[in-house]
Amino acid sequence: MIKIRYCLILMLSTAVTMVMGQVQNVNKGNEAADMFNDPSTRDRNAISAAEAGWWKESVVGQEQRIKKWKEASFGMFVHWGIYSQYGNIWKGKKGGGYAEHLMRVMQIPRQEYLESATRFNPEKFNAEEWVILAKNAGMKYFIITAKHHDGFAMYPSQYASAYSTKSTAFKRDPMAELAKACHKHGLLFGFYYSHAFDWEDPNAPGNDWDYRNPGGDKLLGGANWFDNHPEWLPKAKRYVDEKAIPQIQELIHKYQPDLLWFDTPHKLPLSENLRILKAIRDADPRIVVNGRLARTEGRNYGDYLNTADRPEEFYPVSNGAYWEAIPTTNDSYGYSSTDMTHKPTAHFIQLLAKAKAMGGNILLNIGPKGDGSFDEPDVTILEGIAAWMAKNKESVIDVEPSPLPRQQWGVITKRKNILYLHVFNRPKGEQLTVGGLTAGVRSISLLSSKKSIKGYNSDAVGLHIPLDQIAADAADEVIVVQLKQDIAAPESNDLIYVDAQVTENRLLSFYAKQYGDPMKFGDGKRDRYYVSGWKNRNQYLGWNINVLEPARFNVSVRYVKDVGNTGGDMVLKIGGKAFDFSIDPSSPTSGRGNSIRLGQIDLPLGKQSVELLAKNIVGGEAVKFLEVVLTHD
Repeated sequence: MIKIRYCLILMLSTAVTMVMGQVQNVNKGNEAADMFNDPSTRDRNAISAAEAGWWKESVVGQEQRIKKWKEASFGMFVHWGIYSQYGNIWKGKKGGGYAEHLMRVMQIPRQEYLESATRFNPEKFNAEEWVILAKNAGMKYFIITAKHHDGFAMYPSQYASAYSTKSTAFKRDPMAELAKACHKHGLLFGFYYSHAFDWEDPNAPGNDWDYRNPGGDKLLGGANWFDNHPEWLPKAKRYVDEKAIPQIQELIHKYQPDLLWFDTPHKLPLSENLRILKAIRDADPRIVVNGRLARTEGRNYGDYLNTADRPEEFYPVSNGAYWEAIPTTNDSYGYSSTDMTHKPTAHFIQLLAKAKAMGGNILLNIGPKGDGSFDEPDVTILEGIAAWMAKNKESVIDVEPSPLPRQQWGVITKRKNILYLHVFNRPKGEQLTVGGLTAGVRSISLLSSKKSIKGYNSDAVGLHIPLDQIAADAADEVIVVQLKQDIAAPESNDLIYVDAQVTENRLLSFYAKQYGDPMKFGDGKRDRYYVSGWKNRNQYLGWNINVLEPARFNVSVRYVKDVGNTGGDMVLKIGGKAFDFSIDPSSPTSGRGNSIRLGQIDLPLGKQSVELLAKNIVGGEAVKFLEVVLTHD
């Protein structure tokens, strides 16, 4: 993963591109604001050549190529390398951030890092065990770091051979063993390859402690060093020609991967990234390539788009767009002995359901130890997912988003005329209401037990299912609704139901309609599912809600104030009432969310609008708003 200087968001834009489609701002997020390459004359020439030739041809097979990845739905991402044997501790000192960045964070000299690699001997590594853990958890594809930013090839490469497993005490080829195990158990197999960031190669961007190279923490030559110092570019091209492309082609010819996953494209100019993509397409046009290889602000040349690292919320993308989220079990991707922030199993089950309900895939990361074993908390998470998947897999693998409006109790996935109701927040009353579902129902049952549910009924509001027949799964109880016929998506589907029987009704800024100049989205991490760029009074947010039953609600707003001297006067209009509130510009800054309780409101039954407006903005822009929260006592 890359060093985070400033993150913008998940999946890339107000709307996303599919292959040839061009949409503005498709690359927001994917970890850094500058993880796209602004086309200079050099890059425009490369774009023209690609779009008139090889890339245009590759688009023809894109739908067929992407089909297997899309159907796979859920995959295992593995960050494993020389760094894994240290667990983010070097010579008794704790590293910072991602454990796989240990070499950079501790500025370990290249030669010393290579010498440390000789001790790498993962005696507990068992490819079969890794793949079976993934398979049992319902995962259908598997991606392993063949070379991360440290430049070390985790296979016996003939290019930079000293910086490969040939130099370790471990004389086997773990990539070959994993490829064989994946093929045996029916998982798609692929590699992560750090194409633009290499701390070993003296010609590559990144290492500025051994060499005077751009692309590192010192930012020699600036972020766009290739434009500021074009005389440095031939050196980077040598790295691409002599190591990156040869190793990628080596991986393709030696292991026949289904997938290739790239990262940090902003370390090289777009022209070089396009050259690498062309080499892949020439070697094997059937390989699926992710969206962090070659892109401009207006177009992505990969097969699908990626979220930022560690997302917890997703904002809506264009219908039919291909995207993938990349959570990790704690806060590091490589194994970190000091990171105890593992999320509960339910977090990942719900994240998978949320992604599938919005048309995306989940690639869940695991960071194995240096001895080749999985960390105990990771095994616990995978086994917990496996237990849930054993009964509920059909509700999240190779399914589609539902055309129904958003519900507060959970999300809905679908397969033809079957709806899967994923209940995260069990209502307090006697029934669960699926707002807007008025189509004829053939049957309702629990997926985990196959038990039929009786006594349900429909009216103009939606489908009502008695709760006394529904078990409570702490992670996600799935209810199967078989309809008499399939249902089509409405022309507009921006409605959000509000249910007094659900503990918390959340109107996320991600789901708001934006008015005035477009705002940007946060990257979806914890307390970063906000909008930013709210600079004038003509901009505001609006939600269309449908209240299932009249009730009195407590009203709050949540926001992040991470820039000093920002704030101002705002107003929330809801239920015919205006709540005025202020955010003190002198109040402390923090990356964590703040909450303001505004009061209470009696909301009538039915459809109504909610608006959040700025009366006065202090500073360059308003604070970053996360959501409006409605609770019923």
